[in-house]
Amino acid sequence: MAVREIITLGHPTLRHKARKITKFGPEVKQLIDDMVETMRAAPGVGLAAPQVNVAERVIVIGLPEDEEEGTPAELYAFVNPEIVKTSRDVEEGQEGCLSVPGYLGEVSRHTWIVVRGQDAYGKPQRVRARDHLARIFQHEIDHLNGMLFIDRVTDPAKIHKITPEETAQPTAEAAEALALMDRAPVALS
Repeated sequence: MAVREIITLGHPTLRHKARKITKFGPEVKQLIDDMVETMRAAPGVGLAAPQVNVAERVIVIGLPEDEEEGTPAELYAFVNPEIVKTSRDVEEGQEGCLSVPGYLGEVSRHTWIVVRGQDAYGKPQRVRARDHLARIFQHEIDHLNGMLFIDRVTDPAKIHKITPEETAQPTAEAAEALALMDRAPVALS
């Protein structure tokens, strides 16, 4: 396993649609293992292959153990994931991204989704995700389609620059973050 470099806003791979994987072998398993190690080292809770400059449809998600809730740590690895069902309800929530460091934004997402795809060996898998997990899946699948969370922010005032000295507060830099994008923000579909 190896920690890979996470590319950031402005790198062209982040804006292209990732390719579907059709051949499963040790390379896919190695990519997943490297992505898990990279995500944990960052640290983050999700990572898509385009973020490590691999234009293929692979995502990993790692939720830590929640001792208060009594829930164990969870790790998901999906190849060729697709959202096949969504709730009608959407909820706005704060998101950040390892490829857009230093910024958080308010993004509307479905409150639950059903995702299907394959594991590292091509075996079909499916998960119904709710709340925070559903948000992470939607965020990572967006990466596979060349979309970043800042594309889903409908108002520049809803992007916040974060610094070590302060909590998230609206700043003039929020507009600059949008100006760095290759395209205008789009509404959640």
